[in-house]
Amino acid sequence: MELVNTDVAYKFIREKILTGVYLAGSPLATKNLSKEIGVSRTPVRDALRLLEADGLVTIKPRIGASVKSMDLQEFKDLCGLRQALETYAAGLAAQNRTDSELAEIRDALEAMRVIVEKMIKAADDRELLVDLAREDVRFHLAIINVAKNELIKKEIMRLSLINRVVSVPPTGKKQREDLNTRRKVLDSHQEIYEAIAKKDVAAAKDAMDRHQQNNLEKVIQLMGIKEQTKFHSELGLAAAN
Repeated sequence: MELVNTDVAYKFIREKILTGVYLAGSPLATKNLSKEIGVSRTPVRDALRLLEADGLVTIKPRIGASVKSMDLQEFKDLCGLRQALETYAAGLAAQNRTDSELAEIRDALEAMRVIVEKMIKAADDRELLVDLAREDVRFHLAIINVAKNELIKKEIMRLSLINRVVSVPPTGKKQREDLNTRRKVLDSHQEIYEAIAKKDVAAAKDAMDRHQQNNLEKVIQLMGIKEQTKFHSELGLAAAN
């Protein structure tokens, strides 16, 4: 029964973290989570340890658990590792891909293109943003699958989840991008696809490297906002004391 409850607690907390309900740095009190989930404290503690292993939670002695957070340098290091792995995976995909596997990458790319075009006409694109994010994940996952390296796939997926958690701005909302920026991102995906289609390993790696670097620069800008907010908050506390 405890194992079942641990699984329930794990899925509950993980979902709250990944959807931004529990933001980076938020405390995860065992007592409160136990009441919220409807299980005893033991499976909650076990679930938190599992989430720590996933890289989504930090547990400190005498302080307790909190949602994973990073300073700018730690975040750059994480993104640098992910960039290196995805760049290498793109090269492997160009080398290994079959026609049917290429079709899966192309399908995700075309779905993204349709969604971006719909955004041009939409008055409210919130639902479309969710669809676009889903297809973006499908595009990159298809490439990782084609690389046919399970160790790389596992590590990229782990880093992607941590990235998703720690890069949320202080408001808990992602910055909106203008349509011109989204088109540029789409063009970047197109370059990656074309290189893989041509089985051009060097071009595939170069296109993915530039794509990931652009993403890193955008998110670091958000992380800079978080750092600045944290600094002013601490300054206010110091002044109050």
